[in-house]
Amino acid sequence: MKKLSTIIATAFCSFTLSAPANADFIDTRWSVVGFTGEAWFINPQNVIGQSQLFHKGRAEGVFYSCNFAGQSSTYTRYENEAFFANPEFELFAPLREGMTLSSETLFVHRITCEGGGNPAQRRVIYPFVTNEARHSAWYLFEGGVFSLYTP
Repeated sequence: MKKLSTIIATAFCSFTLSAPANADFIDTRWSVVGFTGEAWFINPQNVIGQSQLFHKGRAEGVFYSCNFAGQSSTYTRYENEAFFANPEFELFAPLREGMTLSSETLFVHRITCEGGGNPAQRRVIYPFVTNEARHSAWYLFEGGVFSLYTP
């Protein structure tokens, strides 16, 4: 009986791990398409039109870079109402309509780079937000939110 339960558990884990992971989708090239908010020090026009790439442990772009130096990521799933009720995310409020279009859930990603052992190279990008539609992302930076898009 114990052997049968081990076989069933192994089969379940294999099936679960082989299923596509859509919720935490970030690996693509994102184009910066807009800015909403108050720019503190950055000129948003110098960022719009630039891109941010995440691909299998490597990242390069206008906000964050990590060249296979210990990049990891995690995310927290929020129902739309819970996300917008969280005071940490109040600067996203003007973008609510676009963020919730075709999506009941938002994913708040924390992406880190260990820096390959060099403390001066450690990086964090947070909050990087995506939704179920998988073509739009938003990044809170410098008093406002940059909007990103991938085809």
